[in-house]
Amino acid sequence: MKIAVLSPIVWRTPPRQYGPWEQVTSVLTEGLVKKGIDVTLFATGDSVTRAKLSSVCDHPLGEQPADFKVWECLHISALMERADEFDLIHNHYDFLPLTYSRLISTPMLTTIHGFSSPDIIPVYKKYNNSGHYVSISNSDRSGELRYIATVYNGIDESLFSFREVPEEYLLSFGRIHPEKGTHLAITIAQQLNMQLVICGLIQDARYFKEQVEPFIDGDTVIYKGNVGPAERNQLLGGAKALLHPVMFEEPFGLSIAEAMMCGTPVIAFNRGAMKELILEGKTGFLVNTVEEAVAAVAGIENIQRYSCHRHAMANFSQEQMVTRYIEVYKRIVSTA
Repeated sequence: MKIAVLSPIVWRTPPRQYGPWEQVTSVLTEGLVKKGIDVTLFATGDSVTRAKLSSVCDHPLGEQPADFKVWECLHISALMERADEFDLIHNHYDFLPLTYSRLISTPMLTTIHGFSSPDIIPVYKKYNNSGHYVSISNSDRSGELRYIATVYNGIDESLFSFREVPEEYLLSFGRIHPEKGTHLAITIAQQLNMQLVICGLIQDARYFKEQVEPFIDGDTVIYKGNVGPAERNQLLGGAKALLHPVMFEEPFGLSIAEAMMCGTPVIAFNRGAMKELILEGKTGFLVNTVEEAVAAVAGIENIQRYSCHRHAMANFSQEQMVTRYIEVYKRIVSTA
């Protein structure tokens, strides 16, 4: 089976720091190669992979900004013009590649990594009967679309170390944006009189300046910046708990799976896919308010950190994701 994997080009595959779609695409691609599958990865030229690499964009647009639409067109068309070389195209580039799908004979699977807006759903609806869609959680499904499967995102477990004994800090890990609730994590930590470490890409500069930065003092609230894999592993594993007071219907949440892989329990607002990722009282707690989150921290001592790790391995490992996608590939190719 020859598979073409289409990755975004905002960040490198895998990303040096932030880049969740590119990260998942990388973990899947490398896992497929381990299984002996012939994979061509369409990504930025500086991407790191054991698959065959095809690129038209040398550097990530998030690092060296250029006309996004121009490079988007060049990147997607480079794959589509080679479509007949592959048995299946796995699209991780959102809805735009779907507009090519009826112009080629190769079947296309699209992983929907979330809906940036309801306005994009009409594109997916147009290709409902000719395309194949995978959701990354059952919570992130549109009632207007047909899905072939739900496949949870997997992470490369070799990058995360299980840690039995944590340090005495709480962690907020993710892009800094109002919908991620960074300011609420600060409030929770303050009410507990515990140190909070914040990591993430500043996606909303005004929000950071007004609601996050004033509390950063290098002691009770520490901002580590947009950290890379090595520091990510250290910080996730060392945390007493990951605070995730998410303010939107989050489709997945890689940091939750990553924290649990390290043995760190998660306290999250019960929005979106959180109920699918976290086992209540066993790998963390689902709450609805700051007050409930503060109270939940007391229960962290009753959670066995190895239970968190075991849950992550069983549900969010590279092997689990790759196995599920191969099953989906076989179903699609057998009926093409």
